Amino acid sequence: MLKFFQRLGGALFAPVLLFPFAGLTVALTIILKNPDFVGSLADPNGLFYKLVYVIEEGGWTVFRQLPLIFAVGLPIGLAKKAHPRACLSVLVTYLTFNYFINAILTFWGPSFGVDFTQSIGGVSGLTTIAGIKTLDTSIVGAIAISGLTIYIHNKFFDTKLPDFLGIFQGSALVGMIAFLAMIPAAYMTCLVWPKVQLGISSLQTLMISSGTFGVWLYTLLERILIPTGLHHFVYGPFIFGPAVVDSGIQVFWAENLSKFANSTLPLKELFPQGGFALHGNSKIFGAIGIALAIYKTAHPDKKKIVSGLLIPATLTAVLVGITEPLEFTFLFIAPFLFAIHAVLAASMAAIMYAFGVVGNMGSGLIEIAAINWIPLFKNHTAVMIAQLGVGMAFIPIYYFVFKYCIERFKLKTPGREDENEEVKLYSKEDFKNKKDVKNANIVVENAYFDQAYSFLQALGGAKNIETVNNCATRLRVTVIDESLVENDATFKAAGAHGVVRKGNAFQIIVGLSVPQVRDCFEDLMNKNLVNA
Repeated sequence: MLKFFQRLGGALFAPVLLFPFAGLTVALTIILKNPDFVGSLADPNGLFYKLVYVIEEGGWTVFRQLPLIFAVGLPIGLAKKAHPRACLSVLVTYLTFNYFINAILTFWGPSFGVDFTQSIGGVSGLTTIAGIKTLDTSIVGAIAISGLTIYIHNKFFDTKLPDFLGIFQGSALVGMIAFLAMIPAAYMTCLVWPKVQLGISSLQTLMISSGTFGVWLYTLLERILIPTGLHHFVYGPFIFGPAVVDSGIQVFWAENLSKFANSTLPLKELFPQGGFALHGNSKIFGAIGIALAIYKTAHPDKKKIVSGLLIPATLTAVLVGITEPLEFTFLFIAPFLFAIHAVLAASMAAIMYAFGVVGNMGSGLIEIAAINWIPLFKNHTAVMIAQLGVGMAFIPIYYFVFKYCIERFKLKTPGREDENEEVKLYSKEDFKNKKDVKNANIVVENAYFDQAYSFLQALGGAKNIETVNNCATRLRVTVIDESLVENDATFKAAGAHGVVRKGNAFQIIVGLSVPQVRDCFEDLMNKNLVNA
């Protein structure tokens, strides 16, 4: 079950990677339509304003089609075969599901407690998916229907039918089975979801009323579950789903950013739900303190090497909010340090919230500045000062706490370890020398091939791989025989930041290049050219 949720969490990250650019585009266009920043260029009748509006509408694509994007994106990580066809099957099935709901509620809406004649939005519980008026099941419905379709695809895509029924094999068979499954699925959704919506409304009230403690608990869970990959299930319902606001914090913030920017009321009064999106601050201020402590405690003769490791990892955390390359440098050495990190991150977010800081701050400095600081600067400068003040105060707190723990418990953080184990790496030349490569049609001249080849070899070869997918920075692999997997030093020598081992489930911390490495990995694996 844990492996399933880890795989699901990793699969959810494919759509999430679309949000930073979309968010920056929307924020930038909002700024360019604000007369406080561009003066007379913000005239709604002018050409500049109209061009900016066109770009803004394009930027809203991801936010307005959120459930559809999550539904179609899930097969990238969960389908075991024919990923493009799985995506197509999910698209058609999810649309069919919503057409069924539309038809059922059109005739029998009152029987399910739904007034289907209402306009979408507000408290109606209705929305449109690709132009279809339907129940607003948000990303929950999208993930459920996508997951069911992927299960059908994985089970029946390769089913061999008699020759005279051959036209119904593959995606056609998956589509037929999924079509039939959507009829009871749509009925059950109409029956159950209106009641779930009432529960969600109560949950929103509860989470908002929990105040500072709620922010602390949310941030603690979001951080401390990162090693398991289950943190997606903590922040997902808040940032993209209905836990505290119907459309999710990300969409709601973008839609109302202009109103917040032009209001002189306190931000905390305007959008108290924004306290549940402050976890990005630990990625900026906490990362700096942690990196300084690791560098300070490194042996003098290794400081130069350690700085080469820490600088890119810290910049990645601070600028774009990807913390795993830094966090995994100490997670495996001393897991309790990660628990301390989670407590400090939660405390930082709670104190910021107590000082009135709210917003959409789940990422790094670039995104936080673009969608918070710049648009809000005119009327909410005090919020930014409070945020920076608390954040800067936590840098030395992180530094001294981590420095004390590293020295007190003699932890082998980077620069303090014993001599590395001798490891064998496998290179492109090793692969090229295989007699099968000439006929394999494998492209080996790219920047990611060496890592993929070394990882696959270290995992016991293609025949030892059961499943493979990835999240933002981790290659997630399930092997058949874990005894064939080599030690962590082999993976680190190939460029990994660390390895998470849980039985026959392995997570290799690659970094932001993991999608490209996975492509090479699967190419090698499918050709069956790397064998133990």
